[in-house]
This record gives sequence, C-alpha cells and structure tokens, in this order.
Amino acid sequence: MTGGQANGRARIKSECGKDQKCMPLEDKWLLVPAFLKVRGLVKQHLVSFDHFVNIEIRNIMQSNQKITSDANPNFYLKYLDIRVGNPSSEEGLNMTHDKITPQECRLRDMTYSAPISVDIEYTRGNQRVFKKDLIIGRMPIMLRSSKCILRDLAEEELARVQECPYDPGGYFVVKGSEKVILIQEQLSKNRIMVGRNSSKELQCEVLSSTSERKSKTYVTMKKGKYSVRHNQLTDDVPVSIIFKAMGVESDYDIVSTIGHEEKYVSAFAQTLEECINAGVYTQQQALAYVTSKVKARKFTPFGSLPGTSVSVLTPPKEHEAVDFLSNSMITHIACPDGNFKMKAIYLGLMTRRLIQTELGENELDDRDFYGNKRLELAGSLLALLFEDVFKRFNSELKRIADNALMKTMAAPLDIVKHMRQDMITNTIVNAMSTGNWIIKRFRMERLGVTQVLSRLSYISALGMMTRINSTFEKTRKVSGPRSLQPSQWGMLCPSDTPEGEACGLVKNLALISHITTDSDEKPVLRLLLNSGVEDLHNVHFSHVNKPENTLIFLNGVLIGTAIDPERVVRAVRDLRRSGLLSEFVSVSRSITNRSVFISSDGGRLCRPYIIVKNGKPMLTQDHVQQLKEGKRIFEDFVDDGIVEYLDVNEMNDALIAVYEKEIGPETTHLEIEPFTLLGVCAGLIPYPHHNQSPRNTYQCAMGKQAMGTIAYNQQKRIDSIMYLLCYPQRPLVKSKTIELTNFEKLPAGANGIIAVMSYSGYDIEDALVLNKASLDRGYGRCLVYKHVKGTVRKYPNQTFDRLLGPALDPNTRLPISKHKNLDQEGIVFAGARILPKQTIINKHMPVVSGESGPGPCASANTIGIAGRQVDYKDVSISYKTPTPSYAERVLLTYNEDEAHLIKVLLRQTRRPELGDKFSSRHGQKGVCGLIAQQEDMPFNDLGMVPDMIMNPHGYPSRMTVGKLMELLSGKAGVMNGTYHYGTAFGGDQVKDVCEELAARGYNYMGKDMLTSGITGQSLSAYIYFGPIYYQKLKHMVLDKMHARARGPRAALTRQPTEGRSREGGLRLGEMERDCLIAYGASMLLIERLMVSSDEFKVISRSFAPFTHIAV
Repeated sequence: MTGGQANGRARIKSECGKDQKCMPLEDKWLLVPAFLKVRGLVKQHLVSFDHFVNIEIRNIMQSNQKITSDANPNFYLKYLDIRVGNPSSEEGLNMTHDKITPQECRLRDMTYSAPISVDIEYTRGNQRVFKKDLIIGRMPIMLRSSKCILRDLAEEELARVQECPYDPGGYFVVKGSEKVILIQEQLSKNRIMVGRNSSKELQCEVLSSTSERKSKTYVTMKKGKYSVRHNQLTDDVPVSIIFKAMGVESDYDIVSTIGHEEKYVSAFAQTLEECINAGVYTQQQALAYVTSKVKARKFTPFGSLPGTSVSVLTPPKEHEAVDFLSNSMITHIACPDGNFKMKAIYLGLMTRRLIQTELGENELDDRDFYGNKRLELAGSLLALLFEDVFKRFNSELKRIADNALMKTMAAPLDIVKHMRQDMITNTIVNAMSTGNWIIKRFRMERLGVTQVLSRLSYISALGMMTRINSTFEKTRKVSGPRSLQPSQWGMLCPSDTPEGEACGLVKNLALISHITTDSDEKPVLRLLLNSGVEDLHNVHFSHVNKPENTLIFLNGVLIGTAIDPERVVRAVRDLRRSGLLSEFVSVSRSITNRSVFISSDGGRLCRPYIIVKNGKPMLTQDHVQQLKEGKRIFEDFVDDGIVEYLDVNEMNDALIAVYEKEIGPETTHLEIEPFTLLGVCAGLIPYPHHNQSPRNTYQCAMGKQAMGTIAYNQQKRIDSIMYLLCYPQRPLVKSKTIELTNFEKLPAGANGIIAVMSYSGYDIEDALVLNKASLDRGYGRCLVYKHVKGTVRKYPNQTFDRLLGPALDPNTRLPISKHKNLDQEGIVFAGARILPKQTIINKHMPVVSGESGPGPCASANTIGIAGRQVDYKDVSISYKTPTPSYAERVLLTYNEDEAHLIKVLLRQTRRPELGDKFSSRHGQKGVCGLIAQQEDMPFNDLGMVPDMIMNPHGYPSRMTVGKLMELLSGKAGVMNGTYHYGTAFGGDQVKDVCEELAARGYNYMGKDMLTSGITGQSLSAYIYFGPIYYQKLKHMVLDKMHARARGPRAALTRQPTEGRSREGGLRLGEMERDCLIAYGASMLLIERLMVSSDEFKVISRSFAPFTHIAV
C-alpha cells in the first residue's frame, strides 16, 4: 500500500468511522420520481416496443432481405426499407383514413393499429421496378409508445381525445378490448449450467439461441464417461469423438481443451479410450461416426441458413455431421469457414466444468438464481412472432413466383399483385386476441401470453403492467421456483404474489427495477480487445486453461483470456460510468470459474444505486437541491457517474449499504430509498414493515379488487363490466408510493371512523357492523356498469338483419310488457328502467328457405327476395340479470367489418348490504354482518358515531400492528389538518403521532370513552377509536345470491342446468349423498336424485324390453 492510499484510508475512517457516521442525505428519495419519469413501471414495455418497431423490425427485414426463384434465376424481390406508420383506421379495401384514437377503437370494437410499409426492388419480366410505401400488413400499436398519437400530449390535448392523463399505457387495443402482453420469465440463453437431470445424472447444458436456431446441448457423465447429448442424435456420442469430428484429432489437443492437470486427465482418460473402442482416429472417421448417429431429416438443410459451413469438398455422406456440428450443436458459437476451433474450446470448457463439479471443486448452478433468468417483454415477443410470419409471407411469395415462372405467361409476373395484407395482420391480431404465441419455425407454442387488462381499479391496471409470468407448470408442487430468492432483493416485490397454485410463480416488479433491451455488443468487444484481452483465434487450446489466465465472456460467448481480470472489470465500469458505454452493460466476476462475465443483452433486471467512493456517496446535498429546483434530471446523475444501474450478477460483487450510517470503507453502493424494495401494490400499505408478512400479500391481492375510480374518462367508456365508487376519498395516511403512482388522483376506498370493540353477536369471524346513517349518506355506495352489445349485419346473399319497433298488444294497442322500454328503432331508450326478461335490442335475423313464387308474402315476417323466401327469426337481446338496471347510454356506430354496432350501457346503483365484502389496507377482510341504526351505535364525548365497528379479536393472531398505527396517524392528521406518512421502513414515528394527539387533548394512545347508544351508560372500557381507510371489494351478495325451486333442464341428461347465469340447480354432491346415507334418509335421496332431478316415464305399448324403445 502506498503512503497516499494509507492516508486516504485513515481519512475515510476519521470521516465515516464508528465515531462519526456519514450524515444522511435529506430528500434523496426525490431521485425516485425523477427515475420514474424516464424508466420503470410501464416504461420498460414502451422502450421494448419502440426498440422493436424502430430497430428490430429492420434487422428482421435485413436478415430476410431477398427472395429469389428456383424457376428463373433472373427473378428477385429485394426489401430496401421497412417501417411502421402512424395509427389509422382501415375501412373498406386497402383504404387508410385519418388518425384514429384509442378511445374510438374501444367504442367501435376496432384494433388500434398502424400499417407496415415496405420499399421494394423487384424484376418484372426484364425490367427492374422500384415500389415505395407498399403496405404488407398492420401492426397493433402500444398505447403511449413512440408510434401512438397520445405520446407527449398535454393534459388538455388528452382530454380532447377522451384519454386519461394518468392512464399507464403499455397495452394494446385489439378488437375493442384492452390486451396486455405479460412479462415472460425464461432461463438465460447461451450460458453454461451444471445440474442434475430427472435421472439424477450430472450434466452440463447450454441453451443456445440465435435468430435462426434454438437448441439444447448437453454434456453428460455416465459410468465415468463423458458424452454429448442432443435431440438430433439417436444416441449419446462420446465427447472425444465430437472433438475429432471438429478437427481436434490429437489426444494431446483434446486434453488441452479441458486441462493438463492430473485430475482432469485421469477423469477424462476413459472417454479417450472410447475413440479406440469405436475405431475412430481421424476427422473423416469421426464425421462418419457422428453421421451414423444423426437422426434422418425430412428435408435437406443445405443452404437453408446463411453462412452454413458445409464445404463443397466434404463427401456427401458426411454433410449431415458437419451440418449438425455447425448449425445444431452449441449454435450461438459461430463457425466461420468451417473452423470449429471456438466451438471445440467451448465444448472443452463445458466438460471441464462438469469434471470440476464431479470432483466437488464447483457447486451445482442454481436455476432459480435470478441472474440466470431473462425477462421477455412485448417487443421481443412481437419480434419473434413477426419474424416467423414474415418468413412465411416470403416463402408464400416464393412459391407463387416459382409456380408462375414455370408457366408461359402472356404478361410478365408482377409479384406486387400477390402481396396480401391479411396474412401478417391476422396472425398478429389472432395471437394477441387469444394469447397463443405459435412459432412454427421453433415448434414453439406458448399459451396465455396476453391477458385482458384488469380495469377493476386504477391500481389493478397498473399492477398488471408490472406482472411477471413464469413458464413453470403451475400444477407442480415444487418449492424452489416458488420461494423468495435472496437474488430477487430490490428487483421483485417480496409481498405481491397470488395465493394458490400460482404462488411464487406469478411475481411483480419492484418500484424502481428496470428491464434492459438489447444493445450493440460491438463497442464492448472493441473495448475488451483493447484492454488486454487476448483473442482466442490466435492461441493454442492449452492457453485457455493456464492457471494465470481468466476467461472473458461476452453475452455467453467466450471471446478471449486476460492475465489481469481486475483491469478489464475496472475498464468496463469506468467507461460505463463516463457514458462511453451503455449504462446497462454489466460486468461480474467469478473467481471459482476464473471467469469475467460481461452482459449487454436484453431481459436482465437491474436497478439504480448511488455510487460510493472512498467511504462517501457520490451524491451530495447540492445535487439533491439541483434536482429539487429542476436543474438536473435523473439521466444527468447517470451520465456524471453518480448513479449507476446494477443487474443481479453485478450486485453479487457489490457491497450495498441501505442507509448512510452503514457505509464502511469497503462499501461500493448506497440504496436510493428502502421503500423502493416493494412494488406498486405493496407500496399502498401504510407501515407494512409492522405487519405480519402474509397480511401484506393478502392486501396486494385485495387492493386490485377494490372499487374506486379507474380513470378520468370512466364516464366515456363502455366496458363489459365496470365498478365505480360513488364517493372515493384520498387516504389520510399515505406513503411515498401513493404519491408517485398517482393513487391520490384515482383512489379506491374511503376513510371511515372505526371503533375497535365487540358489539352484538353479529361481528364474529371478522364481520363488520355498519352504521345505517353512514350508508344513507353514501358511505360504500357504488355504481355497477355492464354493457349489452348487438350488431346489424348485411349478408353475402343480400339479406340483412333488421330492428323492429315495439310489438303492440292486439287488444290494448299498447306495447307488450317486454317491449315497454323500446323506442321506434327497436332499441331501449336512455334512462329506461329495465326489468328481468325485458327486451333491450329487438333484432330479427333472416333465414332463407326454399323458393317463393310471385305474389304477396305469407306474413309480415316474410319477405320475397329474387325468387327466394326470407323468413325472419327473432334473435332479440333481452335483460338476463335478476335485479333491475337503468339504461345509461346508447351508442350507435359501425366497426371495421362495416357492420352496424349497438352498445347499451346499463347502470345499477348499489348501497352496502349484509354480506358485502370490505377490507382495510392490511389484509383484514370481512363481510358486513349487521347494519345498525345510528341511535343504537356507541358515541364519544363529541357525539361522534363510528361508521364501522370492528371486532378486536382480529388483531392478536394477525399481528397487523400497521393497522393500529394507521388509526393513530389518521386521528392525529384529522386533528392537525395534515396527512401523515406510513411509508415502508420509514414514515412518521408512533411517539411523535401520540404526542400530537396528547397536545390536542386526546388520549395518548388513541382511545376514547364511548357511551352505549342502547343503554345510555358509558362503556366499561376505553375504545380504540379513529379513522382507517377501508376498501369496498367487488364481491357483493347481489352478484352471488342464487336459489332455485324449479327451472330449465339440460336436454342431454334431463337434469337441472348448472350455474347461476343459467338458472341452474344447487348440486347435491357425493359427500352430501354420503351424509344422507349415514342418516338413513333413503327416501330423501330418491326424491333429490331422481324425482326432483331426472325422473322420466316411458309408456310401453308392447312388452318389448326398454332397450329397444327410442326415448
């Protein structure tokens, strides 16, 4: 250590040692809103989609740029450019109209999409023709992306197009419904992983992935022999034979790729003998051996891939082996001009890792470690789908050209006339509608990729944007993938996961985590080669495994070795911090594997940290002040090397302090704020760090079911179902997350005065007692909107649906009762009160039958058209719900198919009733058990009566101390006219809140003396009394109440139908049957299971057996 370094270390100890801690930075949490303006939450969806439509789609076009014909070598079609336009409506044939808004698409059941245009050069006969702006299909556009018309609009302009300024975007409007492409969790590609297979055998696997091929290559160990396993091989092939097939013929060179140490040589000796046993000594013999093990293909792969390394000089029978080694095994390692050197080194490395694990020098790789995971966003999933359909589009054009050019034609072939738009459009729209991603090239089929955006509340929509879906089977009861991993710290929310079979598999992002997109690796490669990394193309195999050399990997590809790995790591970090490299390039070091891993690929989770140097954070109070004044934005801190992004692998090499007081001499980074460890839904909970963990998990699920306001444009929407709270309120106790996510602007709940006491027997098991006067004043009142939809179509046979006005009673000449609410056009009028089974849209559909002769029609419902008789069948849409509704609004429009569309919005106003579900923000759910008169409720000295009474037995076992603290903070806030903060790992202290209460003349602990409303006497105990924010959940008795005495029966079984919507019966199941048998109530069984169910009498006129009678 130099004298300067020693002085520096001493100075650090004096400034930030035990005696004098680093002073905490005030308001450094302001970095979080600055971050959320540019990254995080929904931004990663937008960045991913923008990367696809601006960059990735061009790369796909360039890799599939030219179409040639086998029939005529002079014919070609070449793509010069491709671009996605601005959203427009497509009405009629090849007609594009003016800009279209997302709200118009929602109302008219259209797809919010933009045309995909190409510029092409092709030959027509002997002419070379250029065409510009040729539309080959349409791409659904993500809301708020760079192609969306809502991007960067001010609040007034958004109001003009009927959009909410707080709508998160990041979703698509497909056929009128809002669809989200969920984030998909995958194992990392192109990485060496050592583990055990289902037979408990040790194996080393690499999942290779390129734009052309995906493959899995295994090196397995069985009975001391090492073999390569691949799905294109009929049997395992010894590693030594694969080495010889790749041109590494001498045993010395083979051992060099693995290591010359005694332990490696002795472990691999048995595998070397396999060559002698198989009689393989030369490359040609090895290729012949591999060919015999390669599965026969249905088609010849030659020339199918660009840059294939099959040599013209290779004998035909060995083509298959060379093609397998080049294009199927470890496909992410390129083989330029048939040179297998890099692939041989990589295979040697895989074998070495396997031997090390077998000898106990290395541990098995953890598949659940989050650094080994990659997340696929909308952009990469759409790129996968688009490339597949674009290749099919091109192969279809090639097929048409081949067929046409083989024939003698009067006019030369004009390929443009055969370019159909519907193939690309329909494939993408169908995939997004159904959620089934079918990639035929890779034989890949994924289900449930898209889901309908949940609009129960604003938070449910925002939470869906951060949801991560795992491809792991939900039915398997395995603890590993479901458990909370330490590597998920700060990246994923530890609380927000569903209960049941999806527990731990469906996860949510933390507040400031970000998902990277692919960045160019060329500048990183140049930097590494200039920083002392030796290129492997220039050295012998043995050079790789020298103890002084460290292997350098870039995105899973071994690019070289370095003698001074620390210099390489430092160079990458310094250039990243100076802004010369992408801020999302990460570098991590594994000393056990003598490796440095550098990543610039997409799908990695990362989050920002404040850099700490010499025991001091780089962020100063002056920087925070500049941020407050608007002189700096978040990107400035990244560019200046004050804040940097770390991914999960690099976090392993960092020592991160949560608070300034924890900073020591070895600390490398400082957390921005601890509350950012939680996600959006968990961030709404006040004082979550004082609650039992599962309670926070329950609230994350129930917070998404809470009614409130969904958007500023909620009165303009016509959704299939929409729940709105009539009088939503901002919570009195809030958190920083509530402010950052705009929950205050679109809240879901109301502050109610709660008395924690036992009142009557109607509050057991979490039931709540509600004050009738509070309900009369609007507490918990909600609106339920549903819509009824009908279309009026014109059919190819020139017939069309028709709407008829109300049918009149022949006696009174008044409309019949079920048509009472119809206007003259046959549609219910706005404001009508609709009762069950009344008609909403009186629609009749044509049924063409037989030939009709000339003359008048048989009835008013029959029309003669061009010699055919058209009967009209009544297909009117009636109201099926058992409780009445009001027609709020009627919309008449038409959709993309030119069919007239009728939408009727129905409204029900509901006040809380017995059995409706409520919940606080601490997972304390309960149903309404009693609605008591106000005069019977207890009251305090000021005459204040609680809105709700909660049983105190809900606290001890649940341990929701945060709820007790919320009541105290809310009560103090009401007295002082201020909001209190219950932010996670911080917030207002209980001591301060209690002192505020005492200063206002209230009990220090928030308890009040209450008087009974029934007896008029003071209650014998002090009652915990104050405001708590309660949510009304969507589960209401009116939607679930069901009973049946008689009703319809199923045609097949003659048993009562099933389900509330079909007026079904209540099933007497096997267990109920067992109970009745145990009671000996056999006649009741016969009555329930036969007489009242499917008894059927047959009258036999002959004495034939029943089996011969057609029933």
